[in-house]
Amino acid sequence: MAQQIELAGVSGSIYRYSELEPGRVLLPAGANYVIVYAATTGVEVLFAGETENLAEESWRGILSAIQKQFPSARVMTRLNVSGATRRAEQEDLISAYAPVLNRAQSAA
Repeated sequence: MAQQIELAGVSGSIYRYSELEPGRVLLPAGANYVIVYAATTGVEVLFAGETENLAEESWRGILSAIQKQFPSARVMTRLNVSGATRRAEQEDLISAYAPVLNRAQSAA
């Protein structure tokens, strides 16, 4: 069974994410995703993103780059059909966790 985590946004909303298991068939559906790793203080969010089509695996390049520094990093997903909902959730989590790679992207 896939591991699940709950992340709280700065708004107070709680979002439940499921681990993307190897070999799982990906749906061509909109989704939010986070790339996380287990730190000594708990789960650390390294990147928060959203995609119109999870099956296109647009997150894979980001995950591969992150795993060079954090080999145990993994992607967790949450299906969200509405683009506006996905973007709002992404911003809520970025505001709450300030993921290092989202900060690096906005600085570039």
